[in-house]
Amino acid sequence: MTSETIYRLAFLVLLVALLAMRVYFMIRVQRSGGRIMPDEQAVQREGGRGVLIVRVVMFFGLIAFLVEYLIGADWIEAFSFPLPDWLRWAGFALGMISLGFWTWTQIHLDTQWSAQLQLKENHHLVTTGPYAYIRHPLYLGMFGWCFSLPLLTGNWIFLVICTLTIAALLWRVPKEEQMMIEAFGDEYTAYMQHTGRFIPKF
Repeated sequence: MTSETIYRLAFLVLLVALLAMRVYFMIRVQRSGGRIMPDEQAVQREGGRGVLIVRVVMFFGLIAFLVEYLIGADWIEAFSFPLPDWLRWAGFALGMISLGFWTWTQIHLDTQWSAQLQLKENHHLVTTGPYAYIRHPLYLGMFGWCFSLPLLTGNWIFLVICTLTIAALLWRVPKEEQMMIEAFGDEYTAYMQHTGRFIPKF
């Protein structure tokens, strides 16, 4: 078994663990009566139907790319760059730690979570767990997990995907905060005063 095969297997572990966690919480949300797909307001918050279509196309393109990476397609290997083994395994460790933090966040959100910019009926503001210190721990977990991939794979394509994903999430944050202010008013404004976006206020 080559070293690259071992790294691809480590990548598969990160991917399967993430998918298992997300599917579990999606099922919980659905069973509680929450929406999985975006409603019309969520579509507009995200930038309209054009943006939604682009997201769907990119999602399926990403799935195809991940399959190509896992089977060791030659054209993907052409974008590899050298990294020492210790740094690549550090990337795997970062991915697992980030996934653990991400899962902790999901546990506290539980059925209040949505992958879309929308709130469920009778939504309440979550301020426990990591939310006691930062407003967007879910995105922080995503940042760490995304950044782990170019380290683990040593591939420029994953670095580009990571950069675009983080940029998209940073673009989304003000829209989410505006949605929360509209929903919770002074309660959320007061919450913002003692929490940071991604780093706790000391």
